Amino acid sequence: MSVHFEERSGVVPCKTPWGSWYQTMEEVFIEVDVPHGTSGKEVKCHLGSRDIELQVKGKEMFKGKLFDTTMSDEATWTLEDKCLIRIILMKTNREAGNCWSSLLEGEYCANAWVQDQMQRKLTLERFQRENPGFDFSGAEISGNFAGGGPDFSSLQK
Repeated sequence: MSVHFEERSGVVPCKTPWGSWYQTMEEVFIEVDVPHGTSGKEVKCHLGSRDIELQVKGKEMFKGKLFDTTMSDEATWTLEDKCLIRIILMKTNREAGNCWSSLLEGEYCANAWVQDQMQRKLTLERFQRENPGFDFSGAEISGNFAGGGPDFSSLQK
Protein backbone atom coordinates (compact mmCIF):
# COMPACT_ATOMS: atom_id res chain seq x y z
CA MET A 1 0.00 0.00 0.00
CA SER A 2 1.11 3.53 -0.64
CA VAL A 3 1.55 6.09 2.12
CA HIS A 4 -2.05 7.26 1.62
CA PHE A 5 -0.75 10.09 -0.54
CA GLU A 6 -4.07 10.32 -2.39
CA GLU A 7 -5.97 10.95 0.84
CA ARG A 8 -3.88 14.02 1.67
CA SER A 9 -3.66 15.45 -1.83
CA GLY A 10 -7.04 14.52 -3.25
CA VAL A 11 -7.75 12.19 -6.12
CA VAL A 12 -8.37 12.86 -9.77
CA PRO A 13 -11.52 10.92 -10.68
CA CYS A 14 -12.49 10.00 -14.21
CA LYS A 15 -16.28 10.25 -14.38
CA THR A 16 -18.25 7.51 -16.16
CA PRO A 17 -21.96 6.79 -16.75
CA TRP A 18 -21.95 4.34 -13.81
CA GLY A 19 -19.67 6.26 -11.36
CA SER A 20 -15.93 6.96 -11.55
CA TRP A 21 -12.45 5.48 -11.40
CA TYR A 22 -9.12 6.86 -10.19
CA GLN A 23 -5.61 5.62 -9.53
CA THR A 24 -2.46 5.77 -7.46
CA MET A 25 0.93 4.34 -8.39
CA GLU A 26 -0.11 0.96 -6.94
CA GLU A 27 -3.87 0.72 -7.31
CA VAL A 28 -6.89 1.48 -9.46
CA PHE A 29 -10.10 2.33 -7.61
CA ILE A 30 -13.53 1.93 -9.20
CA GLU A 31 -16.68 3.35 -7.62
CA VAL A 32 -20.00 2.24 -9.05
CA ASP A 33 -23.31 3.81 -8.05
CA VAL A 34 -26.00 1.13 -7.74
CA PRO A 35 -29.70 1.31 -6.84
CA HIS A 36 -30.26 1.89 -3.12
CA GLY A 37 -31.08 -1.35 -1.36
CA THR A 38 -28.84 -3.53 -3.55
CA SER A 39 -27.72 -6.69 -1.78
CA GLY A 40 -24.46 -8.59 -2.22
CA LYS A 41 -26.39 -11.51 -3.72
CA GLU A 42 -27.44 -9.23 -6.59
CA VAL A 43 -23.83 -8.42 -7.52
CA LYS A 44 -21.78 -10.55 -9.89
CA CYS A 45 -18.18 -9.38 -10.11
CA HIS A 46 -15.30 -11.06 -11.96
CA LEU A 47 -11.85 -9.57 -11.34
CA GLY A 48 -9.19 -11.12 -13.56
CA SER A 49 -5.61 -10.04 -14.07
CA ARG A 50 -6.45 -8.61 -17.49
CA ASP A 51 -10.25 -8.49 -17.56
CA ILE A 52 -13.16 -7.34 -15.44
CA GLU A 53 -16.92 -7.76 -15.42
CA LEU A 54 -19.58 -6.29 -13.15
CA GLN A 55 -23.29 -7.09 -13.20
CA VAL A 56 -25.83 -5.68 -10.77
CA LYS A 57 -29.34 -7.11 -10.59
CA GLY A 58 -28.73 -8.86 -13.93
CA LYS A 59 -27.68 -5.62 -15.68
CA GLU A 60 -24.15 -5.39 -17.07
CA MET A 61 -22.43 -2.29 -15.72
CA PHE A 62 -19.17 -2.88 -17.62
CA LYS A 63 -17.16 -5.74 -19.08
CA GLY A 64 -13.89 -5.85 -20.95
CA LYS A 65 -10.13 -5.95 -21.08
CA LEU A 66 -8.37 -3.77 -18.53
CA PHE A 67 -5.99 -1.05 -19.72
CA ASP A 68 -3.06 -2.93 -18.12
CA THR A 69 -2.47 -6.01 -15.99
CA THR A 70 -3.37 -6.35 -12.33
CA MET A 71 -2.78 -8.94 -9.63
CA SER A 72 -6.14 -10.69 -9.61
CA ASP A 73 -5.54 -12.50 -6.31
CA GLU A 74 -5.24 -9.11 -4.56
CA ALA A 75 -8.34 -7.52 -6.15
CA THR A 76 -11.36 -6.85 -3.96
CA TRP A 77 -14.87 -5.49 -4.20
CA THR A 78 -17.21 -4.31 -1.49
CA LEU A 79 -20.80 -3.13 -1.37
CA GLU A 80 -21.10 -0.08 0.88
CA ASP A 81 -24.38 1.19 2.34
CA LYS A 82 -26.27 -0.92 -0.23
CA CYS A 83 -25.71 1.80 -2.86
CA LEU A 84 -22.01 1.90 -3.79
CA ILE A 85 -19.69 -0.81 -5.09
CA ARG A 86 -16.02 -0.10 -4.54
CA ILE A 87 -13.49 -2.19 -6.49
CA ILE A 88 -9.76 -2.05 -5.78
CA LEU A 89 -7.30 -3.45 -8.33
CA MET A 90 -3.57 -3.81 -7.57
CA LYS A 91 -1.44 -2.75 -10.56
CA THR A 92 1.30 -5.11 -11.71
CA ASN A 93 3.45 -2.20 -12.91
CA ARG A 94 3.70 0.26 -10.01
CA GLU A 95 5.84 2.97 -11.56
CA ALA A 96 4.75 6.61 -11.69
CA GLY A 97 5.02 6.45 -15.49
CA ASN A 98 2.30 3.77 -15.57
CA CYS A 99 -0.63 6.14 -15.61
CA TRP A 100 -3.68 4.41 -17.06
CA SER A 101 -5.37 6.55 -19.70
CA SER A 102 -8.55 4.46 -19.56
CA LEU A 103 -10.08 1.82 -17.33
CA LEU A 104 -10.75 -0.61 -20.15
CA GLU A 105 -9.01 -0.72 -23.50
CA GLY A 106 -10.75 2.03 -25.47
CA GLU A 107 -13.50 2.58 -22.88
CA TYR A 108 -13.94 4.97 -19.97
CA CYS A 109 -11.02 7.09 -21.18
CA ALA A 110 -9.78 10.06 -19.23
CA ASN A 111 -10.00 13.28 -21.22
CA ALA A 112 -6.77 15.20 -21.82
CA TRP A 113 -7.16 17.41 -18.74
CA VAL A 114 -8.00 14.52 -16.40
CA GLN A 115 -5.14 12.44 -17.83
CA ASP A 116 -2.73 15.35 -17.25
CA GLN A 117 -3.93 15.77 -13.65
CA MET A 118 -3.68 12.01 -12.99
CA GLN A 119 -0.09 11.96 -14.23
CA ARG A 120 0.77 14.97 -12.05
CA LYS A 121 -0.63 13.19 -8.97
CA LEU A 122 1.32 10.01 -9.72
CA THR A 123 4.51 12.02 -10.16
CA LEU A 124 3.96 13.79 -6.83
CA GLU A 125 3.25 10.41 -5.22
CA ARG A 126 6.60 9.17 -6.58
CA PHE A 127 8.40 12.22 -5.13
CA GLN A 128 6.71 11.57 -1.76
CA ARG A 129 7.96 7.99 -1.73
CA GLU A 130 11.48 9.04 -2.68
CA ASN A 131 11.50 11.77 0.01
CA PRO A 132 9.47 10.40 2.93
CA GLY A 133 10.31 13.27 5.28
CA PHE A 134 8.72 15.90 3.06
CA ASP A 135 5.04 16.67 2.70
CA PHE A 136 4.11 17.05 -0.97
CA SER A 137 0.34 17.16 -0.34
CA GLY A 138 0.05 20.87 -1.20
CA ALA A 139 2.69 20.83 -3.92
CA GLU A 140 2.04 21.59 -7.55
CA ILE A 141 4.11 20.28 -10.39
CA SER A 142 4.90 21.85 -13.72
CA GLY A 143 7.24 21.04 -16.54
CA ASN A 144 8.37 17.50 -17.34
CA PHE A 145 6.07 15.20 -15.38
CA ALA A 146 4.88 12.93 -18.21
CA GLY A 147 6.06 9.36 -17.82
CA GLY A 148 6.54 9.81 -14.09
CA GLY A 149 8.68 12.95 -14.13
CA PRO A 150 12.42 13.41 -14.13
CA ASP A 151 14.73 10.70 -12.83
CA PHE A 152 16.92 11.91 -9.98
CA SER A 153 18.28 8.48 -9.05
CA SER A 154 21.75 9.23 -10.47
CA LEU A 155 22.22 12.33 -8.27
CA GLN A 156 24.43 11.99 -5.23
CA LYS A 157 22.76 12.47 -1.85
